[in-house]
Amino acid sequence: MAAGDQQAVHRPGTFKQQNKAHKTGRHRGRGAQDRENKGRVPVKVLSKKLKRNVSKLDRRHKANQIRRQRKDAVLTEKRNLGSKDGPPHLVVVVPLHASVVMGSLLNLVQSNEGDILHEDDAKSGKFALVCPKMKQRWRFVQANTGDLHSVLDLAKVADTLLFVLDPQEGWDSYGDYCLSCLFAQGLPTFVLAVQGMSEIPIKKRNDTKKQLSKVTEKRFPDAKLFHLDTAQEASLLLRQISTQKQRHLAFRDRRCYMLAHRADFQPSDESGLVGTLKVSGYIRGQGLNVNRLIHIVGHGDFQMSQIDAPPDPYPLNPRVLKTRKGEDVEMAEEPGNCAEMEEDVKVLMKADPSVQESLQSEVVPDPMEGEQTWPTEEELKEAEDSLKVKVQRKVPKGTSTYQAAWILDEEESDGEGDSEDDDMDEDQEDAMDEALSEEEEGSAEEPDEESETVTIPDSTRDDKYDENLDEAEEEQMLEKYKLQRQDEMFPDEVDTPRDQLARIRFQKFRGLKSFRTSPWDPKENLPRDYARIFQFHDFFRTRKRIFRELEEEENESAMVGWYVTVHITGVPVSVLEHYRQGAPLVLYSLVPHEQKMSVVNMLVRRHAGNNEPVQAKEEIIFHCGFRRFRAAPLYSQHTSADKHKSERFLRSDAAVVVTAYAPITFPTASVLMFKQRSNGMHDLIATGSLLSVDPDRIVIKRVVLSGHPLKILKKTAVVRYMFFNREDVLWFKPVELRTKWGRRGHIKEPLGTHGHMKCHFDGQLKSQDTVLMNLYKRVYPKWTYDPYVPPPVTWVKSEVQIDLAEVEME
Repeated sequence: MAAGDQQAVHRPGTFKQQNKAHKTGRHRGRGAQDRENKGRVPVKVLSKKLKRNVSKLDRRHKANQIRRQRKDAVLTEKRNLGSKDGPPHLVVVVPLHASVVMGSLLNLVQSNEGDILHEDDAKSGKFALVCPKMKQRWRFVQANTGDLHSVLDLAKVADTLLFVLDPQEGWDSYGDYCLSCLFAQGLPTFVLAVQGMSEIPIKKRNDTKKQLSKVTEKRFPDAKLFHLDTAQEASLLLRQISTQKQRHLAFRDRRCYMLAHRADFQPSDESGLVGTLKVSGYIRGQGLNVNRLIHIVGHGDFQMSQIDAPPDPYPLNPRVLKTRKGEDVEMAEEPGNCAEMEEDVKVLMKADPSVQESLQSEVVPDPMEGEQTWPTEEELKEAEDSLKVKVQRKVPKGTSTYQAAWILDEEESDGEGDSEDDDMDEDQEDAMDEALSEEEEGSAEEPDEESETVTIPDSTRDDKYDENLDEAEEEQMLEKYKLQRQDEMFPDEVDTPRDQLARIRFQKFRGLKSFRTSPWDPKENLPRDYARIFQFHDFFRTRKRIFRELEEEENESAMVGWYVTVHITGVPVSVLEHYRQGAPLVLYSLVPHEQKMSVVNMLVRRHAGNNEPVQAKEEIIFHCGFRRFRAAPLYSQHTSADKHKSERFLRSDAAVVVTAYAPITFPTASVLMFKQRSNGMHDLIATGSLLSVDPDRIVIKRVVLSGHPLKILKKTAVVRYMFFNREDVLWFKPVELRTKWGRRGHIKEPLGTHGHMKCHFDGQLKSQDTVLMNLYKRVYPKWTYDPYVPPPVTWVKSEVQIDLAEVEME
């Protein structure tokens, strides 16, 4: 074809008109919407509340309503306490000085005109006052300050504590000790009173008042001091007690509690050792449900069978009995003596066995629970095939195949030895550590006999002082001081034993790349005691749910302020004997699950008035909330990590977490730790609060092995004295090394047969540096829980105090 027949192609120029694309608008197809959403699904329910624009006037009205509701709640609580609708105002009188005379003080309180006096026991100082004019009623109980348990138990249920001071000194050493315990447990509403100020000469009275105010300002900075010398001052004190604002204790606001007014025992068998205890008293705090468990402070947990409603022994408006002529009027003050009153006793509620909580506190472990099922045919066939594999061994000449099967190789015998050593208890390890420390102390040089002696003047006072000195106890305490001082100077350092292989001595320990980030399974190699305890999936969520359910079922229980008689079953007769000896009988209702055992963690801080060394796994007396028990706890650091390093001693410079097996208690609850002396006195050593109930909290014991550099090159060094044989060096070769000056390294190879090893570090070592190896092991508390705590002897301040800084290390 000719060239002219080819069609020319049009190419647009630079001035080509560009038309806009068509606008599809918001009408996109489903495919385009899916591509834009990329799998996101639209919200079906609003996840956040819409913020409404509230005007300034509405916000002001809402704030006024909230303020008015809070004010009404405080006024209602104040009006109910001591009125006809609430329980009598419980006032516990606590003398803080040995010279305080309680008889004249109580007589002044009783001498108010128009008040009706109900005297329970004149000797024990228990009486009730009913004032129809003020529409108030009070119950006064005098605390036996010689018994610390009685003071603390009465403070758990008291509405007001009346502290009686001495006009000259205020309080003595024992009174200050009681105040320390009460502040740590939780102090309810209190009033300070002083008696005997009128007996002081007028010229010295102002100086005495100033001196007393200086003493009280240390403990009670804003408290007012009331004088109790006349009946008018006593009436002012009563008015202050009834009108002041009440302070709340967290551990008793969510539970029902009661102070026994009367108690009776009905044996259930011929022996008469166990029976039903009938306790009468006023319900306080929350309502009482008969299907819940009840805790008698100091005696344990029990079940209730029924709740009765006897007549009120302290009525605000007593019944008036008129004669036929209508002239004589009699007031029935003692309802227990009237037959008509006894007929008024009615049963409020009885326990339902299908709903009632059980007293089971521990899980009964099944030893066959972890066993394997019967093997399948394939597994049996594999086992037979493995037996057919011939293992060649060097045996003596003439040995049969049966005899050769019993001969163990060196590797097998070593493995069996390791398994036997794995079963060694932690107590044996601790005893071995103590024995090594004693050997170090025993190897110290004895002082020269020709050294200078300091002459001390003889005196009769020194001779009498030595009569009460226990030399064995002094030696034991000095050894503890030295161990604590050694642990502070060289934390967790342990000498490698020379008579035992290190890989056997520390076979339960492991090395960690990083203590903070390295994983540790909380369910790994748990002890058998963990099969006996209970655990929550989420402890704090369970606590929130249980308290919400208790608020909903409040209508099904006996109300606050009722005077009831509780029938408690399975109670030993010793409880009644203890009550008749003058000790208070305090009852607390238990929240669901609080009778069960678990691992309890408490956050405590050392008490300033005690500096004696307290070692881990040493028996301690605990006051946790309303419970009292003995246990041998572990101490660990309080950190936010998932692993916590254990402490060998209760530290005095930081907060420490105490771990022990104990019944479950829902926080908030105060914690007091006491240590019993050899003479029976209880010393307050630490105070704090309940942290959590968590068996998965990992407490790690650290052991530090130390070595010294023999030859130092640029980045390598020859280290000795960490191990004493070649096998141990090879066994611990994967574990990382560190030094006290911050270098890090690892073992390259052993040198010789005496434990020398070549190590590589990230920098050159100093000649005075020390090479360390950290080994870790998880530790568990001992099952030493004991609910029985012996009553303490009256506390006396110990004059012998050893300063830890003065203890010389040999």
